[in-house]
Amino acid sequence: MIEIYYVEDDEAIAGSVCEYLRQQDCVVVVFETIFDAKRALRSHIPDLVLIDWNLPDGEGCDLCAWIRAGLEELPVILLTVRGEAGDIVAGFQKGADDYVVKPFELTVLYSRILALLRRTGRSRESKLTCGDLMLDREKLTVYLGRKEIKLSQPEYRLLLLLMENKGRTVTREQLLEQIWDSSGNYVNDNTLTVAMKRLREKLHQPSCLKTIRSFGYRMEDTL
Repeated sequence: MIEIYYVEDDEAIAGSVCEYLRQQDCVVVVFETIFDAKRALRSHIPDLVLIDWNLPDGEGCDLCAWIRAGLEELPVILLTVRGEAGDIVAGFQKGADDYVVKPFELTVLYSRILALLRRTGRSRESKLTCGDLMLDREKLTVYLGRKEIKLSQPEYRLLLLLMENKGRTVTREQLLEQIWDSSGNYVNDNTLTVAMKRLREKLHQPSCLKTIRSFGYRMEDTL
């Protein structure tokens, strides 16, 4: 079963796309604005995201760039009426993996979705691990060894984002924007420092959680 987030404010288009994809055993969640899509992506990562270009609160290509900054491997397809060469190039430059011009055949769209998922090799493992840590994103639980660790929502989101990007450094700016930015401004740079300190304490100072001085943090398996 493929889980898809679809960012589209045209109810008729969204309805027809959703109906077809659901017939193909896909789970599709529709968001009408960039704001709503960002809020959802901060707490849960689907298999793939479909994004319209023209949205009520901005351009879909900018949402694509936002996704690419913090969720590098999340597949993104832009669906838009803008079919000029310059628009297509701009879409790919913003980080889109594929670009589909409206109107399109639903069978073709589904084939492109399957091809992109095969090409990216993206799996939807519910359990993420690093060292002795295990995060179950379906149950929203975290374990250190066999012991369940209770985390606040920001702490859980922080750990989730780092574990989804295991092996890559995630900058402080990316973490602040992905986790706390809900209106275009983060609360305070110190917010991340405090949350990270509490997270480390609850996880008993895990060696797999690295601080990359002057940049951010990285999860990596220890030998």
